[in-house]
Amino acid sequence: MPKILIIEDDTSFAQMLQKFLERKGYTVETSFTALDGKRKLKQTEFDLVLTDLRLPDQDGIELIVEIQGKIPIIVMTGYAEVRTAVKAMKKGAYDYIAKPFTPDEVLDLIDAALDPRPKLGLTVRENSESESNSEHNESTPKETKGLNLVSDASKKLDEYINLVAPTDLSVLIIGDSGTGKEVTAKAIHERSKRKDHPFIAVDCGAIPRELASSEFFGHLKGSFTGAIDDKEGTFEAANGGTLFLDEVGNLPYDNQMQLLRALQERKIKRVGSTKEINVDVRIITATNEDLKAAVKQGTFREDLYHRLNEFSLQIPSLVDRHGDLALFAEYFLEISNRQLNKEIVGFSKEVQDVFETYNWPGNIRELQNVIRRAVLLTEKGEITVDSLPVEICNPANTNEVHGSISKSDFEKDQIMKALKRTNYNKSKAAKILQVTRKTLYNRISQYNLDV
Repeated sequence: MPKILIIEDDTSFAQMLQKFLERKGYTVETSFTALDGKRKLKQTEFDLVLTDLRLPDQDGIELIVEIQGKIPIIVMTGYAEVRTAVKAMKKGAYDYIAKPFTPDEVLDLIDAALDPRPKLGLTVRENSESESNSEHNESTPKETKGLNLVSDASKKLDEYINLVAPTDLSVLIIGDSGTGKEVTAKAIHERSKRKDHPFIAVDCGAIPRELASSEFFGHLKGSFTGAIDDKEGTFEAANGGTLFLDEVGNLPYDNQMQLLRALQERKIKRVGSTKEINVDVRIITATNEDLKAAVKQGTFREDLYHRLNEFSLQIPSLVDRHGDLALFAEYFLEISNRQLNKEIVGFSKEVQDVFETYNWPGNIRELQNVIRRAVLLTEKGEITVDSLPVEICNPANTNEVHGSISKSDFEKDQIMKALKRTNYNKSKAAKILQVTRKTLYNRISQYNLDV
């Protein structure tokens, strides 16, 4: 039985992948750091390694160089870094796969990597990452192609996308978590004159302050500790195309200045270099924070705000897309059936009623996750309420729709529940709430929560 080692610092994702592969007959072990992964590789003979490119204690490329040539290595990356993934393959990785991926995708890749027959060629999938991500990220797969939304809010949003897409205006996308900000950014890119060039997405909330310059502008080998090779930054990677900066409000103030300078001059310098590189990128940013308030508080630069906000788009919440919920539900049911190899035929009337009365604080992303989970738990026939999470069916959580509880009170209640559930670990609570750690801190401060 083939043995697989997963090296991934996202413990929940690693454990979920482990259980899935074990159900498919593989023997699987997990490591959450590169150091532990190397230790297990010395102790046990594995047939394949699945490793993330970004590990807390070592650069993924460096790890690949250390273990390459011994067993096949498949690189997992969720940072829209096709070029970095290709570099990993040049350093000895068998192939890469963009997170999130479907079960069939990873199984096909593992089977190919374990096939004793030689690999005849390597196809660099420049567009596969955006296609794969769009099946799972904030909203609907592939910009909900084939899904005709009927709400006035969705139609107005589509009109604005068509209006701004052909231009080179910088677009600021505003919306709550889970409303589909990245999908909207991709829609703008795909309808623009830059559609044949890269779309690069960056999660500003996930970039450490000290690495932001390297992430945006790249670096030269040896320019700082850990710079083991030359690296191309996201500005260069997106040259000619679109650079999407998600949760831009999380950028530290000094990094905001660097970003503003790059946008004004259209030139960047790699860390450790004096050579200026011309870049031609369109900037689309997204936030669920109030940047105007951040400007007034002095935490976000006013000049950068105006540079990014040449055109703004407000993404409607799911509860404001009247008539769309049933369409989204059927669409996600179809996607989940395909991903999980199921043939669930629909939703019971009771489930439909629950969906219509629940307030969906996590928006479209929450709906997609709920349906995927329900499909997994349903053996055949229709999805029933038994397959729904308890909080979805709890009437206390739906009172906001009927006006008996304010949105702020509901949000405070959800924050406290998440904190108690995680023993007041704010990082874990933020993951449960599907917001960044900084957003959670801001909400705690906003509501004066005693934690």
